[in-house]
Amino acid sequence: MSENVVHLHKPTDPPTPDTTPTVLTVVPDAPPARPVPLWVRSGRAVKTAVTHERTRSTGRAVARHASYTFNGGLIVARRTWDGRTGSRYERMIRAAEAAGNLETAEEWEERLQRFRAARHHRRMDLLHSPVEAAKGVAVGAGMSIGVLVALGVVMAINTGQISDVITPLSATIDFIALLIRIVQIVWGPALTIGPFLALLALWSVGRKQHAAPAWALPANVRNGEGEPITPSIVVKALRDLGVPALARAIKEMGDAGASMLGPIRIAGCGVEVDVTLPSGVATNEVQNKRRKLAENLTRHEHEVFITIPEAARTVRLWIADSGALDEPIGPSPLVTDETLTANYKTGRAPWGQDLRGDAAELSVYQRHLLVTGLSNQGKTAALRALALWLALDRTVQFWIADLKGVGDWAPFDGIAKVLIEGPSDSHCIQATEMVEDAVEEMNRRIEAVRKDPSLVFPPLIVLVDEAQKAFMCPAKGEDGRPYGGAKATSRYFMAVREIHNQGRAVDVLMWQGTQDPTDQNLPKLVREGAHTRASLVVGTESQAEMALGAKAVNAGAAPHLLRQGLDKGTLVVASDGIAIPAGQSSITVRTHFIDDEPAAEIAARAKALRDGVATLHAIDRTEERDALADVAAVIGDAARMRTDEVLKRLHALDTAVYREWNNVRLKRLLEEHGEEPKKSHGVMVVRRDDVARALANRDADGSASASQ
Repeated sequence: MSENVVHLHKPTDPPTPDTTPTVLTVVPDAPPARPVPLWVRSGRAVKTAVTHERTRSTGRAVARHASYTFNGGLIVARRTWDGRTGSRYERMIRAAEAAGNLETAEEWEERLQRFRAARHHRRMDLLHSPVEAAKGVAVGAGMSIGVLVALGVVMAINTGQISDVITPLSATIDFIALLIRIVQIVWGPALTIGPFLALLALWSVGRKQHAAPAWALPANVRNGEGEPITPSIVVKALRDLGVPALARAIKEMGDAGASMLGPIRIAGCGVEVDVTLPSGVATNEVQNKRRKLAENLTRHEHEVFITIPEAARTVRLWIADSGALDEPIGPSPLVTDETLTANYKTGRAPWGQDLRGDAAELSVYQRHLLVTGLSNQGKTAALRALALWLALDRTVQFWIADLKGVGDWAPFDGIAKVLIEGPSDSHCIQATEMVEDAVEEMNRRIEAVRKDPSLVFPPLIVLVDEAQKAFMCPAKGEDGRPYGGAKATSRYFMAVREIHNQGRAVDVLMWQGTQDPTDQNLPKLVREGAHTRASLVVGTESQAEMALGAKAVNAGAAPHLLRQGLDKGTLVVASDGIAIPAGQSSITVRTHFIDDEPAAEIAARAKALRDGVATLHAIDRTEERDALADVAAVIGDAARMRTDEVLKRLHALDTAVYREWNNVRLKRLLEEHGEEPKKSHGVMVVRRDDVARALANRDADGSASASQ
């Protein structure tokens, strides 16, 4: 019999997998979530409802319309009080005294005295008016009854019925009874509806004045989008400008600064207002705060222009409608009107529109022109638009040097007598020689006018686009003189200066287009010699002064504040050849853009007005000239040409060779080859066919000599 042995000590050997006991782990269920208290859930729901955008919009709408009604009542009460008392005049007097304008204060005081005298007269009349009114009522009633009875007598005589005597009077009494009945019926509803109509009228007044807290106003009004410019907005913008003297003066004025403002006038795509500043505030203090003023008016900086008119202590604000300056203007009349013509002396070029939306037209008569600005902002397009218009006057001659050379001036091939295109130093040299030839032509004209003051010469426009390349050209001539530069030894600089000095007297005019002006690429004497100076956007205020002059910039011209890339074609112009508002020294013009295809069409119309112009391109002055071939070239497609015109064109072709040529020398050249000039209508001319035969004769003589 076996016995079970019970071990009383704890085994120390680790258990084996076979002997390891199985352990069951019981995981209790998670306790149930505690319910969210009702007051917490209610609070969250209330917070969500209160902060929801729809609730906030509704709350703003309720507050806004309630404010419209309440503040509208205040506005009406204030207007009524002003109309019945002299408070308005007293405010104006205090405002004028605060602004230091004693004459205006005296004028308002006189108006106040007249108002008080008239009011006293009306009050004295009220003492006698009850008696007079009673007498009037009695007399009127008696006369009315008499008229009705008389009318009844007439009716009774006509009908033979004595009762008809009172018929008109009875009818009148019945009509009055009917009116009383109507009033009795309408009176009750009118008493009920009347207060609501009055509240609606007050609400309408408040809504028109935006008489509500800013936070309750609609988003488009709070953000300034489409917000109309009102006197209160302008005064508030000036008050918050950061000029202490101006802010103090506005607070001291009884009318809160309204007397500073002139009438707000609609001006094109914006409004214009003159602001008379109070004593102690300088106009430049407002000019220097243009950006802050624009932002106070809820506009961008480029949408506010500040100029200085003739009136002392006055600034003129032009404020554009939001986004209006980003809208393009219409096409040029040159494109839309094929019947348009030009007249150099009396006409004006349709260049674009001013900020008012009016047509901006420029007179070019005897005015040198300078257009400058940063690259790719519309300088060439602005110059070309003027030249295309002027090309429609057949009497105008063009000598053009395009130192960009990308074909912008290609439409003038067949219009211009000289057309140089290219950016290299050799093209700059030819442009310089072209301007020097223009100086020779100018001197020839001046000498001719001295001998015969009655002479009139055709206008000659010498146009150099990208003129900064000519000023910066490093090449030198055989005599060692540099072509470029800004010194007295510079050939281009001195040629331009000579034309500026005397050219307009004989209608030889210099037009230049240049970019990014500096003292090196646009010398002071040259830029100040232009009568019409126009600038697109430039980088700095100093460049603006170079482009337009310090006087124009000090008076508010600000091409450096235009937006590069966004204000392409927008020019600030200083010239007496364009209509500028009184008191201003410049005007901002948004020029018409004429693309290449319509430019070619306009040029074709200009060519049709001319008699076959042979355009001279790059010329090598070092080779020996073929005079007979040159005569054929300058005649071009014309059947005949006056001898003096042939000589002028030869002179323009090569001044050095043909400077001394005259009618005798030209006649001798043709006679050498069996031809000579002939008369047509009493004037000596050279015929194209005669020159062709002379060339043929010369070639035939040359061939015969070679065969022998």
